Amino acid sequence: MRLSDVTLREGDQMPGREFTAEQKIRAVRELDSLGVPYIQPAFPATGEKDQTVISELAGTTDAELIALARAISSDIDLALDAGADVVEVFLSVSGRHLEYLLGKSRDEMQTMLVDAVEYVTDHGGTPHVTLADAFRTDVEDIVELFELLPNAPVITLADSVGVRTPSSTRTFLTRLGRDVNLDRVGVHFHDDLGCATANTLTAYEMGVAKADVSINGLGERAGNSVLEEVLAACAVDFDDDLGMQSDALIPTCRRVLETLGEPYSDRKAILGSKIAEHESGIHTAAMLADPATLEPFDPARFGGERHLLFGAPTGTSAARQLLERAGIEPDDETVEAYLELLAERGPLDLESAVALAETQF
Repeated sequence: MRLSDVTLREGDQMPGREFTAEQKIRAVRELDSLGVPYIQPAFPATGEKDQTVISELAGTTDAELIALARAISSDIDLALDAGADVVEVFLSVSGRHLEYLLGKSRDEMQTMLVDAVEYVTDHGGTPHVTLADAFRTDVEDIVELFELLPNAPVITLADSVGVRTPSSTRTFLTRLGRDVNLDRVGVHFHDDLGCATANTLTAYEMGVAKADVSINGLGERAGNSVLEEVLAACAVDFDDDLGMQSDALIPTCRRVLETLGEPYSDRKAILGSKIAEHESGIHTAAMLADPATLEPFDPARFGGERHLLFGAPTGTSAARQLLERAGIEPDDETVEAYLELLAERGPLDLESAVALAETQF
């Protein structure tokens, strides 16, 4: 599975957000250094800013640059003129969307998609397709679209309203896989039920070709599948870094968010500074002996840091280990005196706690 980052396009559509062209370009450079295979930073039909983003980046990235376009020639022209590597044509396909959003029949929608893909191809571009609200569309109708669009190497199924769970995602893809090779399938999930990342991991197990993700889940409403969570989960659970520089994951994602002026919680999975911080006496004693006792992964694996804190909660076992690290015999009297010092001067990090022992005993 190859990841397609949509942080900059989805995030820019959030209420109250308006990333500048410079912010987007700087963020793309960071994402490219991480090794993200596809980056979708812009929707050129929205205006000059997004056209500039694609045109200034065109031909300068290892990642394939994707420009979003509606299934109309004017949108496609703007994407092609800007120099995008891939034009991602999108159109709604569910019955509900056809009736209430597009006002089109299913036949009209199919014709629009076929014409749009042919237009991209005829003008020398590479077409990808996103089927909006695909997961609320009959599988048979999705199969028909795959058959009608043989020149689209990837067709992404969008859970546009975030209604799917891992179970229903697996059921849908299993049924689709009976008639469609899943190595042509992409997925795009929203997090309205809190399942977007889990759904993407389910799709990974099913063998899909591509998945849209965003840093910190930035995206409309509840956001999208989370890039750093998907990558870390695949690395930890499947020993697969998805061809990316996983040891740079945390610092790169943090720099992108800083560039965009986007905050994140210090308890945020993967990125948060507090998730590898330990102060409990029982925990720190175990962590000194073997960090894997209470961590799912070494944070350094993804470019993060572990923080052990010592102070009033520190227990006898941890104190003995700290004294031993300082080269001091941990007899009962010394341990007791050291614990009193830690309670008085803590919380201290590991280096400072060892230095305290070295200078006081």
